[in-house]
Amino acid sequence: MQFATVNGVTLHYQVISAADDKPTLVFANSLGTDFRIWRDVIVRLVGDFSIVLYDKRGHGLSETGETPYKIDDHVNDLAGLLDHLGVSQAIVCGLSVGGLIAQGLLYLRPDLVRAMVLCCTAAKIGDADSWNTRIKAVEDNGIEPMLDTIMSLWFTPDFHSQRANDLRGYRTMVQRQPMAGYLATCAALRDADLRPAATVIKIPTICISGDQDGSTPPDLVLETARMIPDCRYEMIKGAAHIPCVEQPEILVEIIRAFVKDAAIG
Repeated sequence: MQFATVNGVTLHYQVISAADDKPTLVFANSLGTDFRIWRDVIVRLVGDFSIVLYDKRGHGLSETGETPYKIDDHVNDLAGLLDHLGVSQAIVCGLSVGGLIAQGLLYLRPDLVRAMVLCCTAAKIGDADSWNTRIKAVEDNGIEPMLDTIMSLWFTPDFHSQRANDLRGYRTMVQRQPMAGYLATCAALRDADLRPAATVIKIPTICISGDQDGSTPPDLVLETARMIPDCRYEMIKGAAHIPCVEQPEILVEIIRAFVKDAAIG
């Protein structure tokens, strides 16, 4: 395990190196998960990319730090981690809130971001009422009563029926995330609105949706794609909110084609 203290918070991360001439892929996770969600993607990319994975503050093995958060807290953490690692001009792949972190990183530190893969995310996710309702429910009753609903938004009916063991594992992953970090990141999502900046993105970008995503539906992802000049858009069939778990082969194919078409590396 690898750890670094950034902005007063110790972050858990992993680096899988490749040859010096290979591009770097940085993965940023969704709410309530840790970087293990990318396993089936990275095993297919090792050697062709240098890979950076990390647990954002308040998730996985990273410290929680002071709460509540703004999205800029997560953005500054990733910037500091990449500086610590000597990484620049990376392809940043962000899922859900990780996609907001990727966008924020481009605006804060354009030297760190060469291209973006925005997966099941948007420039604005949800509204204040929905996030405040979730925050209050978790504060009052904990995360347990919401887990079945979360799993129904994250994974397709086929996943529920055919991969019951995996479903229980991911349910447990969410259940074991630090509640202070989960709630603080909900508040960051509530307050984050990157729509004005989306219209001036100038780097290669692709938005990817899952056709059965209940958290960031395809129309929402497509709306963001249409804001971004020259943005590509792909929809993965047979996937909900976590395509890196449900359809890793297809997600890898899309990433490889995007990198090739953008002449990166």
